[in-house]
Order: sequence, then C-alpha cells, then structure tokens
Amino acid sequence: MITTLTPNPSLDRTLRVNALERGSVYRASLVRVECAGKGVNVARALAVNEHQARAVFPANDDDLALFDAALAATGVTSHAVRIRGSVRTNITVVEPDGTTTKINEPGPELDAAEAAELMRAAVTGSGSDWLIASGSLAPRTPADFYTQLAESLPDAAQRLAVDSSGEPLELLIGTPCAVVKPNLSELVGLTRQQMCTVGDVVDAARDLRDRGWGSVLVSLGRFGAVLVSDEISYGTVSVTDVRNTVGAGDALLAGFIAAGGRGSAALAEGLAWASAAVRSVGTAGTRVSLDDRRAVAVSPCVPRELPVEE
Repeated sequence: MITTLTPNPSLDRTLRVNALERGSVYRASLVRVECAGKGVNVARALAVNEHQARAVFPANDDDLALFDAALAATGVTSHAVRIRGSVRTNITVVEPDGTTTKINEPGPELDAAEAAELMRAAVTGSGSDWLIASGSLAPRTPADFYTQLAESLPDAAQRLAVDSSGEPLELLIGTPCAVVKPNLSELVGLTRQQMCTVGDVVDAARDLRDRGWGSVLVSLGRFGAVLVSDEISYGTVSVTDVRNTVGAGDALLAGFIAAGGRGSAALAEGLAWASAAVRSVGTAGTRVSLDDRRAVAVSPCVPRELPVEE
C-alpha cells in the first residue's frame, strides 16, 4: 500500500483547441473534467497499474462525493479530511502538438486545525510502505507543512517522498526524506543557479542530497530525468504521440516509487509510466505498456555536457 497526500486537490478541466493565441475566441474540440491534484494523480497512476493506493486530501461534503466516486472507479481508497472551503478548479488548454497552458486557482483556505488533521491522517496511515506528499499548499497552510510532515514521520528517511515547489520545498532542504522530486525550474528556484546542462543538474542535485535527502529525482521534460542517490543515473524516453504533458511528472514519481524508490531500475520504470501518461488526453493517465518500457533508455554514463534547455 502506498499513501498519497494532496494538501490542495483540484478539479482539472482540460480543453483541446486547434491553436491558442492571446485575445482570440475558440471552441474547444474536447472537454474533460477530472478529480486531480498531484497526489491524487499519483494515486490514480498507481491504481491504474495495479498497485494499492490510499489518497488523503481535504474536501467538503459536496466535493468529497465527486472525489470518492472518481477514485473508487480506479480502485483508489480515499480518506478525506473535512474542510469548509471548496476544492479549486484548474484549467488546462491543450494544443495539437501537446503544448499545454495551465491556469490554476489558489484553492480553499485551511485553518490550523484542518491542516493538522490532514497531516495526522497521512502520517497514521496503517500498512503503507510509502507516503508520497505532493503539490502546492492551500492558502493559510503553514509554509513549512512538508517539513513538519517529515519531522512527524519517524522513518521519513526511508519512506517519505515529496514533490512540491517554492518556499515549501526550500524549507524542506536539510530535513531527511527518502525521495524529493523537483523539476528543472524548481531545481533552479532551490539553488538560485542557472541549469544549462545535465552536469549542472547532477551537481545541484548532489549538493541537495548531501544536505539530507536520500535520493533526488529531477524531471527534465523532453530531456528525460536525472537520479542522484548512492549512484547517478540519466534516463530518456522516446515518445512520438504526445497528447498531454500534465501529470507526466506525477506518473514518473508514481512509477519510481512503485518500483522500490531506489536505483536505475526504478528510474526506468518511472520514465515508462511518464511515457504512458503523456499518451493520455486527460490527467488520469493510462496503463503502462511494453512499448512504453521499450522506449526508455537509462545509463550510469551521464552526458554532462548535454543541454537541458532550448
């Protein structure tokens, strides 16, 4: 069993258009509305690929009915902490080449009691091998929420994975965690350094690992991913039918943890799950296939001079 924690879940509305130009009017050719949020996406990817998942998130009674039904349909067990506010709505506009534009609402305000109960529900999950805490924080949630979570978990260094950004992630530096998964822009924000090459990414991730994180998994979009742990691995995946990149990082983390959360084999599995995710129009993702796994290449030989930006 893997527990996921989503402090700020969302209803994701995905629209497909032929092109996107500021100031113009379009008719969407496809509209999808899904229960989401990074931890919810991770739980659903796990369940779609036949791993037991328990999703912890805040919701009022009306939103809970939607999330319960959606998660149950994929086999995810939900555990909602009741709040007064409403879950936010995020809008994603997808163009034919897979380019995505996102507009995210801030989310409901959580008071101190609601935030504390959310943390308690995640930490006390019985029978979970891993706790994956993902996403932004709702307004008024303490910025050090993830740091408090790690300190509340006796074995955070063995089974806590965190995927966040900004101040909540920066405050986590130096606190033991098993896995932390920044993307390239988040890594730049953490280090205040420009990342031009894979070597730059490796050096920055190694420094963060030396300060307390067991493994640093950096997603690089179409440039693949870097894993810095006891060993260093670089992986890429060849995808030709990209439909929607939203949720690819969540699928990467889900596959990595499902495969044990350590080493190059787990990186390869995570990249295969990410490949499956970008083939899906919505954020729910699709089951990983043999072709997804065949499209992955992982090596301990890191191409340090390879650019990671346009």
